[in-house]
Amino acid sequence: MLPNVTTKTIELEDGRTITIETGKLAKQADGSVVVRMGDTMLLATVVSNPEAKEGVDFLPLSVDYQEKFAASGKIPGGFLKRESRLSDYEILISRLVDRAIRPLFPEDYHADTQINISLISSDSEVMPDTLAALAASSALSVSDIPFDGPISEVRVIKKGDEFIINPAPSLMEEAELDLIVAASYDNILMVEGEMSEVSEDVMLEAIKKAHEAIKIQCQVQMDLTKEVGSETKREYSHEDNDEALKEDLHKRFYDRVYEVAKKQIKDKAERKESFKAILNEYLEELPEDHEMDEALIKKYYHGIEKEACRNLVLNESIRLDGRKFDEVRPIWTEVDYMPSPHGSAIFTRGETQSLTTTTLGTKLDEQTVDGAVISGSNKFFLHYNFPGFSTGEVKPNRGPARREVGHGNLASRALKKVLPPEDENPYTIRVVSDILESNGSSSMATVCAGALALMDAGIKIKAPVSGIAMGMISDSETGKFAILSDILGDEDHLGDMDFKVTGTEEGITACQMDIKVDGLSYDVLKQALEQAKQGRLHILGEMKKTLAEPRPDLKPHAPRSTTLKIERDLIGAVIGPGGKIVQEIQNETGATVIIEEKDNAGFVNVFATNKESMESALMRIKSIVAMPEVGEVYTGKVKSIMPFGAFIEFLPGKDGLLHISEIKWERIEKMEGVLEIGEEVQVKLVEIDKKTGKFRLSRKVLLPRPQKKETSKN
Repeated sequence: MLPNVTTKTIELEDGRTITIETGKLAKQADGSVVVRMGDTMLLATVVSNPEAKEGVDFLPLSVDYQEKFAASGKIPGGFLKRESRLSDYEILISRLVDRAIRPLFPEDYHADTQINISLISSDSEVMPDTLAALAASSALSVSDIPFDGPISEVRVIKKGDEFIINPAPSLMEEAELDLIVAASYDNILMVEGEMSEVSEDVMLEAIKKAHEAIKIQCQVQMDLTKEVGSETKREYSHEDNDEALKEDLHKRFYDRVYEVAKKQIKDKAERKESFKAILNEYLEELPEDHEMDEALIKKYYHGIEKEACRNLVLNESIRLDGRKFDEVRPIWTEVDYMPSPHGSAIFTRGETQSLTTTTLGTKLDEQTVDGAVISGSNKFFLHYNFPGFSTGEVKPNRGPARREVGHGNLASRALKKVLPPEDENPYTIRVVSDILESNGSSSMATVCAGALALMDAGIKIKAPVSGIAMGMISDSETGKFAILSDILGDEDHLGDMDFKVTGTEEGITACQMDIKVDGLSYDVLKQALEQAKQGRLHILGEMKKTLAEPRPDLKPHAPRSTTLKIERDLIGAVIGPGGKIVQEIQNETGATVIIEEKDNAGFVNVFATNKESMESALMRIKSIVAMPEVGEVYTGKVKSIMPFGAFIEFLPGKDGLLHISEIKWERIEKMEGVLEIGEEVQVKLVEIDKKTGKFRLSRKVLLPRPQKKETSKN
C-alpha cells in the first residue's frame, strides 16, 4: 500500500524553499519528518515511552544529531570505516536543538524521550544546522507527545547593511555577525553566535529579523499539525501530588527560608547548609513509622526555596550574596603563574576560578576536521575542563561531557575574533581552561583567563576580551523584573534567563542566551545587553591591571615559528630531489620545515625551539630562494677550475664565472695553486648577461687596490 504523504512548503524571502514531508519514512516512530532545502535532507524522529520510570522527577530527554557520511558521498576514515561517537560539531548542533526544545515540554512530563536527527543528504550551499531544530519540532508536531510548540531555528548573518536568513556557506566567510536564533511564534527561546565587535543594537536587530522568519516556519508547522490530525496529545500522569502537604510545608517553611535568603550569605557552601538545615530539622522530627513521601517533601521544599529567593529579589531588591543588581563579584588575576607553559593565567571572580594555559605549536599540530559535511583543519582550539572537585563533588573522569564541549565552543568563539590574521600568525594555538572552583559562569571566566593567557604568551591579539553572565527574575502577573549581573550558580537555577555576553571595549564577539520564560520584550533584552556591557567593561578594567596588552615577545622557552612566502617555481629547490635539501636543513639546524603550495605560491613554515636554530634554518632557506642581485656580495664555493678562471656556486644551484683577471689585482699567469675546489671565497656579482643570463663575478673588487709604485728619478 502506498504511503499517505503530507508535504508543506516554507518560502524564504529570496525565493528559496524548505519542505517538510511526513508519512513516508520511519512510520513506527511516534513522529517523523523529512526536512529538505536544496539537496540537504534531514530525517528527524521522536519516540517517547508511554510511562515514566518510577522515581523520575525530571524529563529524560536526549537529542542526537548525526551526519551520515553517505550523505555527501564519503566513506568514513579510521579502521572501522563507519560512523562512531558524535563529533564535537554534531554535539554542538544537538545542544542547539536540546536547549530550544527542552523548556517547552510540560513540567510534569517525565517519560524517556529521544529525538534523533540524521543528515541523509547534503548540499554544499545549505548548512544543515539551520534546519535541525525545525526538523525536531516538526516531528514532535506530527506526534501525540505533549509539547508546547512548535519552534524553529534560523541562522542570520549581517554582511554590509544586509541581514540574510539561512545563508550559503560562501556568504558567511566575511560576515560581521553570525547568529543562530531559536523561537516559538511568540517568544525568543535561545540565541548563540559570534560577532566581529558589533554593537548591542545591531545584535538586537538581527534577532528581530530572525524571529520574523521563524514565525512563518512555526505557522507552517501548525498547519501541518492540523492536516495530519495530531492536535490531540496523549494523556499521562507522571507525578503524585499532595496539595494538602504542599500547603502545609509552605506555611511551615516559607518565612524561615525567606529569612535565611535575606541574610545575604556570600559563601556558597554555608548558604546551602543554612537552607538544608531547615529541611533536615523537619525530617528528623518525623516519627520513624511515618508514611509521608520524603521525595515529595524535598520537591516541595525546593519549590519554596526557589519562590522565597525570587520574591526577595523582586520585592526587596536583595540578592542572595547581598550584591547590587549590576555589581560584579571581586576579581583577582595573575599571569605567568606556571614557568613551563608558553602562556598561563589565573582568573578568579568570587567563587569561580579558571587556570588557563596557552600552548604554541606548528602546522603539524593543526586539528584535522574530517566530517560528512565539513572537512579541513583548525589551528586554534580551546578545551574546557570541569572536574568534580571544582564544586566539591566526587565525579568520575570519563572525558568531556556535552556541557564541556558547549562551554569550550562558546569561549573559543569569543576569542578567535581577536586573533591575528592567519598570514600574521604562523602558530597552531591550543588554549586549555581547567575550572578549579565554580559558582556560576565558569565559561565566562574561561574567556577572561584565555585572553590573559594568550597575551602572556605574546600572541598579538587585537584587544583583550572579557565575558559576563547575566540573569533575570520576573513575575508575569505583576510585571516586575530584575536583571542581575554576574549571576551565581543559584541565581542561574532560580532565574528566568541565562545570558552570556563576551566582547572587547569596541563591541560584542560572542553570545549565548537561554530564556526560560514567555514574553520577554525587546526592551528588557536591550536593558540586559546594556547592563552586560557595563559589567564587561568593568571586568576588562580589572584584567588590564594585571596585563593590558600582549607581551612584546614570546617567552624564552617558547617555540619560534615564522612563514616565508616564496615563488611557486622555487618550491622544488627548497625540497630538493627526494626531499634531500629540506631534510638536510632540518638535520643540521634542528628546525622543523613544512612546505605547502596554495594560492599559486609556496609557503615555508619554519618552527624551532630556539632563536639560533630558527635563524640558521631561515638563512639556509633564504639563500636557496634568493634571486641574484648585481652589486650583492656572496660567500660561494669553488665548484670547478678552468684555465681561464673558476666557476663559483654563490647561491644554491647558481654558478658564476670568476675570471682569472678578477681574482686579484695582481696579474695571474695560470690557475694552478690559486684556488682549490671546495674552497669558500667571497665574491661580488658584477654583471648578469641579458642575453644568456650568465653571472660574472669578481673577487678583486672586494680587496684593497694596491698603490702604484713611484718611478725613481735619476
